[in-house]
Amino acid sequence: MSRPLDRFFADRARSGSSRKRRVRLPLARSVGRVRSLLIVVAVVFSLAAGRAVQVQAIDANNVAAEAADQMTVSHVLPAFRGTITDRNGEVLAQTQDTVKVIADARQIRTNGRGSAPLSDADREAAAAAPAKIAAILVQYLGGVPEDYLPRLTASGTGESYQPIRQKVPAATYRQIIAAMAEQKLVGLRSENQPTRVYPNGVLAANVLGFVNDNGDGASGLEFALDKTLSGVDGKEAYEDSPNGRIPLGDNALVEPVNGLDYRLTLDAGLQWQVEQVLGDRMRLTNATTGMAMVMNPKTGEVLALAQYPSFDPNNGGKADQNNVPNRAVTDPFTPGSVQKTLTLSALIDMGLIKDTDIVTVPEKVRSGDQYIRDAEDHGKIRLYVRGVLAKSSNIGTILLSRKASKQALHDYWVSFGLGKKTGIGLPGESSGILPAADMPDYARDGAAFGGSAVAVTMVQEAAAVAAIANKGVYNKPTLIASTTKADGTVATLPLAEPHRVVSEETASTMLSMMETMAQQSVSHTFDVPGYRVGAKTGTSKKFDTSCNCFRGLVTSTIGVAPVEDPQLLVYVVVDNPTRGSSGSSVAGPAWQDIMNIALTRYGVPQTTGKVPHLPVSPDKLR
Repeated sequence: MSRPLDRFFADRARSGSSRKRRVRLPLARSVGRVRSLLIVVAVVFSLAAGRAVQVQAIDANNVAAEAADQMTVSHVLPAFRGTITDRNGEVLAQTQDTVKVIADARQIRTNGRGSAPLSDADREAAAAAPAKIAAILVQYLGGVPEDYLPRLTASGTGESYQPIRQKVPAATYRQIIAAMAEQKLVGLRSENQPTRVYPNGVLAANVLGFVNDNGDGASGLEFALDKTLSGVDGKEAYEDSPNGRIPLGDNALVEPVNGLDYRLTLDAGLQWQVEQVLGDRMRLTNATTGMAMVMNPKTGEVLALAQYPSFDPNNGGKADQNNVPNRAVTDPFTPGSVQKTLTLSALIDMGLIKDTDIVTVPEKVRSGDQYIRDAEDHGKIRLYVRGVLAKSSNIGTILLSRKASKQALHDYWVSFGLGKKTGIGLPGESSGILPAADMPDYARDGAAFGGSAVAVTMVQEAAAVAAIANKGVYNKPTLIASTTKADGTVATLPLAEPHRVVSEETASTMLSMMETMAQQSVSHTFDVPGYRVGAKTGTSKKFDTSCNCFRGLVTSTIGVAPVEDPQLLVYVVVDNPTRGSSGSSVAGPAWQDIMNIALTRYGVPQTTGKVPHLPVSPDKLR
């Protein structure tokens, strides 16, 4: 039997010297090799031991943290955006519970077995999984299997995060998961992705605004109230592994705080009717744009605020962006003769004129370097002050306004809310244009009758005339009635402190003068059966900067009812009509329809007693 070391000894048949060389030299080399190997092994073990000490003792916390980070998955839990309703609780904007559906192709490929060894049955189930999952998705999401299979079978980078569909109703996703569980399939998950919807489409769109693809308010109240509507997102973090979530791993959860709910002063039913009337009027007059609003003059609450053309906030990003802002606050215009109600109220309140004073009105009056005429040419006529308003005399208003100082007139106009934002809460609000107290004479004249020296927003002018209807007391216009927190706590928003602009007696006189104006309409444009109404029209030329000339018209009608105790104010503004050329003929019919609808809707008691008819001139005018 040979021994393990026999090969190191020489064969006895060989010579002695030869044996010695063959025995000793190989043995020396082998010992050296073994010694070197042992040294290398010792060094490796020393390094390994040192690294183990570093990992387990010195850097144990850091290494553990890195490992945990690699295993930890975190998700944002979006807060639900607050709901917006009308004054009666009808939903105008709400957030639906929707999710993003995501496929994990890695899990699908192994049918949830991960890195574990696969049996023949496992491999068979995994191979059939993509087709089965695709069939389920087709059933609940529509389409064909080929729409989903590429993502269900993806490989390489991103294979565990393959978006399938966005904004899927949460209830639908639950049905998909139930169908998969029934067939013992895995590989789909979801992320919260709430969807903002506007169930009434275009209704009040320019008030509500819309949210962008990131869920942020992009216009209207959605933008102005974004911080409180959006709430505060939460966060979920948990430990994950190739085989899925670790049941006993570390978990952290910060619950989201949902946004505030808002209840508006708008009446959705009335808003819809106003929008229909305005749209019809726009088409009949072939106008460029139009606005209409209904306000409660006693409180400043805006009951309807319509605009044409508008847009669908459900597709706000694709809308014509010219139609998105609310023109009632963003676009100032020359108010025309509606301004006369403010100027004459100020003069009456200062005691400079009375409604029965007689004014001699020439055919024209010089203002600056030009002459001002009335809308209808006439020779020298005499009018009562109430006739100046009823006949809408520019000349008469200018002559009367010159009785007051510019500072006094300016102060009254400011008190009526001109030249400053109303603070109604819509974004992009304009302050309008009001000349300073040291204005030149021609600017005073123009501002007095509503000429080019002054510009107002619709909400500004409506609030100003509403002060006259409210016995001389100005209320800031408002759109928001209350808020509701996530815990159900309701808070009514405090209203701005009202202030008196003119005396109650002055306001009553002006309402009587507005009633006389309404009675002067030979076409009965302002008649509302069963009610006494007061109204004032406005027609002004538009200045076009492209030609440095006046081109086009802004026509309007504003009025209140019933005159003896005004409950409602309606204002209609139609821009650049091509059929019709006055506030009476263009905006008047829409005003009449809206006032009739609103009075009926709110059951305002009809007028009782005799209706006064007061003269506009001491002479008989044609």
